[in-house]
Amino acid sequence: MVPEEQIYDIVDQVIELIKKSGVNYIVGPMETSMEGDLEELLALGIKAQDVCVQAGSQRVISIVKIDYKPDGVSMNEKIDKYRP
Repeated sequence: MVPEEQIYDIVDQVIELIKKSGVNYIVGPMETSMEGDLEELLALGIKAQDVCVQAGSQRVISIVKIDYKPDGVSMNEKIDKYRP
């Protein structure tokens, strides 16, 4: 089991993986949102789980939400009106 004080270090490793992937992402307090090609994002999710396990996690819970619109939808479209 990973000690609680090391959990953020693992989260940082996963966010670095996402950053290096080149996908558009936003880090929030309880989740990280990404946008891009579905297959690429799902593969990135698998890699993120691998990073956690390699760092010592014995259990990883991932929650995937998909917002699909045939004409496309961006994170900015969804949240711009809420930004100060």
